[in-house]
Amino acid sequence: MRTGISFTLTGSDRQRLRAIVADGNAPQKHVWRAKIVLLSGDGLGTIEIMRRTAKSKTCVWRWQERFAEEGVDGLLRDKTRPSRIAPVQQSVIDDVLRLTASDPPHEATHWTSGAMARQVGISASSVQRIWRAHRLTPHRFRQFKLSNDPAFAAKLHDVVGLYIDPPKHAIVLSVDEKSQIQALDRTQPGLPIKPGKAGTMTHDYKRNGTTTLFAALNVLDGTVIGRNMQRHRHQEFIRFLGEIERSVPAGKVIHAIVDNYATHKHPKVKAWLARHPRWVLHFTPTSCSWANAVEGFFAKLTRRRLKRGVFRSVHDLQCAINAYVKENNDDPKPFVWTADPGKIIAAVKRGHQVLDSVH
Repeated sequence: MRTGISFTLTGSDRQRLRAIVADGNAPQKHVWRAKIVLLSGDGLGTIEIMRRTAKSKTCVWRWQERFAEEGVDGLLRDKTRPSRIAPVQQSVIDDVLRLTASDPPHEATHWTSGAMARQVGISASSVQRIWRAHRLTPHRFRQFKLSNDPAFAAKLHDVVGLYIDPPKHAIVLSVDEKSQIQALDRTQPGLPIKPGKAGTMTHDYKRNGTTTLFAALNVLDGTVIGRNMQRHRHQEFIRFLGEIERSVPAGKVIHAIVDNYATHKHPKVKAWLARHPRWVLHFTPTSCSWANAVEGFFAKLTRRRLKRGVFRSVHDLQCAINAYVKENNDDPKPFVWTADPGKIIAAVKRGHQVLDSVH
């Protein structure tokens, strides 16, 4: 033991140290520290302790000294060490936060960590730590569009009211078209998924034509009436309305939720609706396609069937779409609206206030 350091192991200390050594779940650093002290208490010299524990002389002396000063508890903790990275001054942090919220002076749309580091004179890793601490991600952005419809609140309450409390002896349909669905064939076959490897698909493709899916989602039971057409003019929309008219039992009022696409407001469409008085059209607010329930069905169709699909002709594409619609109707799920319209309206108002203050 180093000169000037001495201790005597009590029975309780020896018992605690042996328990640490025998504990299979104890951290190994605690185990070899306890061994150093136990061997020292048995009267072994420094060289022998070094041989048995495979530790250096300074390491053995350090933990002998720690035990002499603090006992067993001192072996179970590590002293805090000063960071090898000098702390960034608050004024520099303030500069980073201020500049991040502004446009960079060079020809770029947003700041990178390297550009910010050169601007303020710190390392890129320091910039990244500041951004993480303040939850800033200048490389990311989210798309949005606020509705400018003066009747936004009234239309939203009207549509949501149909979802939450549909009228008696009526059917509520969410109607829209998914236009320009491309029949894409890959230039090379893809490779299947393997453990540790994702499936592959070529980035280039061959276009084999397009189709448009007209769809009407029954909000109450989740079934979909779908029809593929080559174009999406008012003529095709009227034909699809006629198909819905034949599919819905007589005597039921049809409440159809549609967006503000010009085709839906064509004079000939209005004339057709006048000849079929059981139809009532409800328009979503402008720039609010998310309020139309059938958009969720289109998103699932794209994600699950179309995005990775390989279609060598328009006929193949249409068959795939029809098969997906049939599968959906075999096990339909009713549409459930969960968002509070009051919170949506308040959020839109806050968005307009922020835009007005910024611009």
